[in-house]
Amino acid sequence: MFLCCMKTVKDAYHEFKGNLANIYSSPEADAITSLVLTNLTGLSKARLKAFTDTEFDTEQSNKLATILQELKTGKPVQYILGHTEFYGLNFFVNPSILIPRPETEELVEWILQTVTPSNNLNILDIGTGSGCIPIALKSQLVNSKLFAIDISPDALQTARRNAELNKADITFVEADALNLNDSIITAQQYGVIVSNPPYVTMVDKQQMHHNVTGFEPHTALFVPDENPLLFYIAIADFAAGHLIKDGYLFFEINESYGPETVNMLAAKGFTQIELRQDMAGKDRMIRAIWG
Repeated sequence: MFLCCMKTVKDAYHEFKGNLANIYSSPEADAITSLVLTNLTGLSKARLKAFTDTEFDTEQSNKLATILQELKTGKPVQYILGHTEFYGLNFFVNPSILIPRPETEELVEWILQTVTPSNNLNILDIGTGSGCIPIALKSQLVNSKLFAIDISPDALQTARRNAELNKADITFVEADALNLNDSIITAQQYGVIVSNPPYVTMVDKQQMHHNVTGFEPHTALFVPDENPLLFYIAIADFAAGHLIKDGYLFFEINESYGPETVNMLAAKGFTQIELRQDMAGKDRMIRAIWG
């Protein structure tokens, strides 16, 4: 297909759908096209659909062609645009961090349903990536103090930019979740510890789309097949020593290891452990209480 004929919104939807057919389903390609066009034109999705004869200027048409060429490689549209939305907030994204996902928004919502906004809590996010979890929490829990760690300096740089963008006061620390000994972090007791750690096994990898495995950071995704709960065990051990009495531990998890994660937490002394499904009906989140 030629990429030089996108003069109108209708042309763009047609070209994107045809060129992305081997990578995305028709609804996915349509959603990606709408996202690109709303960013390019500033028009709402509804207006784009209603006025498909809207014309692009030369610069916009050339930009569309460039974006489509990148999309054809499988590169996620969020990386191409350089930003995405999470919990109603705007976030910079790049290949140093995972793209924030809707199921993680569900985890944030569960925390906010659990915690009283007026409480002055210390909250720690382990493996923060873009910073989406602590920034979204801080936007609602203004009286709480948010801490976040990541092993990647590049991820932390992006997270700090996002905190500044969203005017969120977060203490970011470079640290390893598997050996968490930084004095700033270990000196605190927390009301909530939350983590969306690496949990994808090499077996899982075979089922994943290239736009994830080919572009998103592997250190934030993968764990050994023989030790899929590697990060959960380490974080649970840390939480057992750093949560206040009746403090909460929240995890986003691999859907294949829900019961195993629950059993691990119970064996370590956590109580009232709840396994919750995401909007797609997959085991995706756990909440547990310490003490």
